[in-house]
Amino acid sequence: MTYPMTAALNIIPKGHKVIQPQWWTGSAYNNPELYTIDCTEYSMGPECFEPGSELALRIEDTFNRVGLVHLINTGLDDMQLQRKLAMFAIKRAVKYEGGSNARSPIQPNVYEIGAPLTANLHYHHEMAYIGASTTALGFLCKHSPGPKGATFVSDNLAATDAILATEFGQKLKRLGLCYHRDLTDREAFKGTEELGVYNHWQKSMMTEDPEEAIAFARARGLECEWGENRLLKTRYYISAFEYCPFSKRNVLFSSVADDGIWFDEWPKVMHLPNDERPLKLTFGDGTEMTHEEKELFVNIYDRFGSPVNWQPGDVAVVCNYRFAHGRPGIHLEEDEKRELGVIIGEHFTRVGDLPDKW
Repeated sequence: MTYPMTAALNIIPKGHKVIQPQWWTGSAYNNPELYTIDCTEYSMGPECFEPGSELALRIEDTFNRVGLVHLINTGLDDMQLQRKLAMFAIKRAVKYEGGSNARSPIQPNVYEIGAPLTANLHYHHEMAYIGASTTALGFLCKHSPGPKGATFVSDNLAATDAILATEFGQKLKRLGLCYHRDLTDREAFKGTEELGVYNHWQKSMMTEDPEEAIAFARARGLECEWGENRLLKTRYYISAFEYCPFSKRNVLFSSVADDGIWFDEWPKVMHLPNDERPLKLTFGDGTEMTHEEKELFVNIYDRFGSPVNWQPGDVAVVCNYRFAHGRPGIHLEEDEKRELGVIIGEHFTRVGDLPDKW
């Protein structure tokens, strides 16, 4: 299919039904007092950044208990100092390898968000679509436009209980999922406008060598093959749930963020029909989800959402098992900026659900 008119590149295909997330009910599901630390209570001198400090211990304890910690009023404009605070919860950060989003480093071990600001980023668990996921994510706020730039988190223990109470949730439990992901070749787009591009396999797999890219993908549990123009087509079969070592139970670990609807407001990709988009989510037996099932998937997470409202200097750490995260599309005024850095926590190998942990 060709789109000679530039305007057509930002239009949803005719007949495509958009599912608009609501993010929350209007009231925070989780009481912010449980996970917010006001740093005006601390001197924020050099001693606060030392392991074992009063602030360090409080960050660690809050994260361990809740799975979420939000530091406000830090007074920090240095992302490396913000990173030190986040690391009291994360413990060990790693490189962003094998991911779908085209994240680039903005400082050592701190990455950009890697998605258009105007696009809805549906609730999701980071890197659920490969065999090496991450335990936690850290967010560092450099600039914020206020409440309209909020990130949302959804209580995943509550979402798990809610979805398992539905026929759709039991179907997810029974059939599992297949993650379909198509990564383009950078060389195929040299000298052209990158229409329909989500991420090139060179950036995702961090190599220019096709054989290394395939080996890297397979080491992360992916089935893969080359398509036309060196399109790297990967497939990953896994449970829709994951055993959570913190809560000692299986929790929901999937969402529509890994389906074509992720691109419904994504410039230069949204014009593609769903079957031609870079991501697709099906049940593990290959059958398609209905529009109603996807809508339920979205609504479940929305019911248990809470906003994390950013101010410059804020730091937040989110457990990737116990919370899903996302944000609405953001449209900035000329004098507004939103800049968040991301830290990727320690990798873990996905095991899916365990039979005796429901």
